[in-house]
Amino acid sequence: MRKRYLLFFILLIAVVSLTGCSTDYIKNPAPIDPNSGSYWDRYFIFPMSWVLDELATLMMGSYGLSIIATTILIRLLILPLMVKQIRSSKAMQAIQPELQKVRDKHKENPQKLQEETMKLFQKHNVNPLAGCLPLVVQMPILIAFYQAIIRNESVRDHDFLWMALGSPDPFYILPILAAITTFFQSKVMQAGMPPNPQMQMMLVIMPIMILVIAVTLPSALSLYWVFGNIFTILQTYFIRGNQPIAAQEGKKK
Repeated sequence: MRKRYLLFFILLIAVVSLTGCSTDYIKNPAPIDPNSGSYWDRYFIFPMSWVLDELATLMMGSYGLSIIATTILIRLLILPLMVKQIRSSKAMQAIQPELQKVRDKHKENPQKLQEETMKLFQKHNVNPLAGCLPLVVQMPILIAFYQAIIRNESVRDHDFLWMALGSPDPFYILPILAAITTFFQSKVMQAGMPPNPQMQMMLVIMPIMILVIAVTLPSALSLYWVFGNIFTILQTYFIRGNQPIAAQEGKKK
């Protein structure tokens, strides 16, 4: 879990730095079209921009609704990875007592500790990196999404509710909602896990980081983040809510 949070921060910083969050970039974005020069433009940014345009057409020209629909589509696409992440989290939780015994037994021998830990993972078919995969997958999506917003004039200049999608939320409502939903998402993901002071600290730090960064980013990206978090919270409740039933049915058989 700690490694997952560390990776999250690295990816978040990468999103902010790699997207070119400079004033010049926002004021003078390069146009995007199917014949754009780089592979990144053609196969990541333009398809994302095209999806936003097409969904907006289906939704009476509303790019705000288009962003929400795109968010749901993206989350559905990575749903198998999220399911795997949740199951991996529960599997790691289940082997915590055995894992602690291994740590206590081999704490003076790091090499032996690593070997026995890997054996324990293999014995229970647990992949400790499975929980990081959704974060890795979302990194290029977030970068492409940001650039599609900035480089698509229709999205950048569109108003939705009280905000301009290509500019930061002037009332900080979406950044605050992004921070709150991030807190509850982390809370749900940590449900049932043994108490850990570091994880509790990260539970507070993560939403603050999201708030600080979301204040500087276009409202469209905050909109994506808020609805993505809500989707994750609901799917986590749904998946975890069905697992005990499945377990009981397995025991009956």
